Amino acid sequence: MRAQIDNLLKEALAHFAAERGFTDAYDLDPRLERTRDPKHGDFTSNIALRLSKDLGNPPREIATTLLAFIPKSALIANVQIAGPGFINLTLTSKAYQRELTKILEAGSMYGCSNIGKGQRVLLEYVSANPTGPLHVGHGRHAAYGASLANLLRATGHDVHEEYYVNDAGRQMDILTVSVWLRYLQLLGLDLRFPANAYQGDYVREIAQKVQTTLGEKFVITDHTGLSKLLHADSADSEKLLDLLIAKAKEMLGQEKFSALLKEALSSVLTDIKDDLAEFGVHPQRWYSEHSLTEGGAIDRALKRLEEQKMLDVRDGATWFKATEYGDEKDRVVVRANGAKTYFASDIAYHFEKRERGFDLLLDVLGADHHGYVARVRAGLEAMSEPGDSLEVRLVQFVTLYRGREKVQMSTRSGEYVTLRQLRTEVGNDAARFFYVSRSNDQHLDFDLDLAKARSNDNPVYYVQYAHARVASLLRKMEEEGFRVEHSDMPELTCLTEEAEHTLLVSLSRYPEVLQLAAVNRAPQHLLQYLRGLSANFHSYYNAHRVLVEDAKLRNARITLALGTRQVLHNGLTLLGVTTPDNM
Repeated sequence: MRAQIDNLLKEALAHFAAERGFTDAYDLDPRLERTRDPKHGDFTSNIALRLSKDLGNPPREIATTLLAFIPKSALIANVQIAGPGFINLTLTSKAYQRELTKILEAGSMYGCSNIGKGQRVLLEYVSANPTGPLHVGHGRHAAYGASLANLLRATGHDVHEEYYVNDAGRQMDILTVSVWLRYLQLLGLDLRFPANAYQGDYVREIAQKVQTTLGEKFVITDHTGLSKLLHADSADSEKLLDLLIAKAKEMLGQEKFSALLKEALSSVLTDIKDDLAEFGVHPQRWYSEHSLTEGGAIDRALKRLEEQKMLDVRDGATWFKATEYGDEKDRVVVRANGAKTYFASDIAYHFEKRERGFDLLLDVLGADHHGYVARVRAGLEAMSEPGDSLEVRLVQFVTLYRGREKVQMSTRSGEYVTLRQLRTEVGNDAARFFYVSRSNDQHLDFDLDLAKARSNDNPVYYVQYAHARVASLLRKMEEEGFRVEHSDMPELTCLTEEAEHTLLVSLSRYPEVLQLAAVNRAPQHLLQYLRGLSANFHSYYNAHRVLVEDAKLRNARITLALGTRQVLHNGLTLLGVTTPDNM
């Protein structure tokens, strides 16, 4: 509906511009906005004030001229000039009634648009190291990323969801050593377990699985050197881990070490995939870091940088001249020993995304990746790719509370609440809803007690209850022998109560909110809208009886309820939240 009003104003502006002989330099966008106070109408535009600066005429004079060009429409009841020159438009009841019929006709497609048509988006999110189960912080990434994907698809974007599997590097080596040591302990070896290795029960479970399926494949005959290393006093715990990794590779051999790493990776990754699937998150591709090397992406990226004369050899290492593209310092891409750096992998991965034909590379990353953006963008620009093809959304941390006690989380220690545990306790719906209840760039305090409450204080319960109330209403209607006459649209002109108008106006805002949430990558806007819509429906339902004797009024009110149910269903589905018929 807003688009229709916007088009009417644009038509008026086109006539106005033709009469005045405007050039393309003038800003003729009405920039239509909802009024904050219904007393000032439904929509307002400041176009006259903006044109006044260019034309030198008083804004009220311009507004008066514009009014004469606004086409007659059954949607507009009144147009007024307010204050210094705002154009306020009041819509007819028929406009909102038409919108209600549109909701029911469009069904699950109501609110969708094509503003992103033709744009291919690669949305990468979660991408947690496969070194343990997902924790509640990863859950926020998952809920936010999946909601973004749904919003972008609903606005016409071609979205591909991806999880980048960090299956190479030191953290995977630490996990492999952790599993190996637990495996040796299971076989009876008395070995001290490093305090900064991965401690969780899942490590023992992987070790048990390895022992059951592969037997003594990873046993060593002489463990004296390993035992001495583990029992030696070391002030540098991280250096100890590096020594243990080197010792494990020496004692097992690279082939067996790689085989054990593969077993550990497979076990953890399977758990992550299952966890996300149960959470309603389904990346279309799990992209292996190893494949960057195997597929030649890193070499292609480095070759492109070399062709652009953006590489420099210093002290045996190869450096990328990142400072020439706005980064704070140059970056090593190949170490003196010939090993490619993580940074080389990062820019190669994003270069490869562009090679696959994606227009927008949308990364959802942790708040600690703030410096990541400039250097990856520098890499893309140096490889002749547009820097603005990369968009990064940072997700702040989650603080989980049990009562007044804050729960600490640490991946290696194993003392953390997993996403699966959270979902088991509060349910998927509450988790998905609460995770996107605040902007991604704000810290989130997750209240477990509130998330589990079956009361109107719990926002997800409150919204779902509005949907369930309509379903209950339909069951009651059937019990009382009433039915909606679907063959002919109800007499919606019967909807004359103030609460009915308020609800109709609220329903009509859905397409605008959906577009706003998608454009700003802000699913919390949709969530807040759904809470407001639910409040309007609950107020209306509590104040007015729906199943009245008057058939026309009854059908009109049932239709209003059905429209509300449809919009609630559409919005909650985009957030990954179910719409139950019973509460």
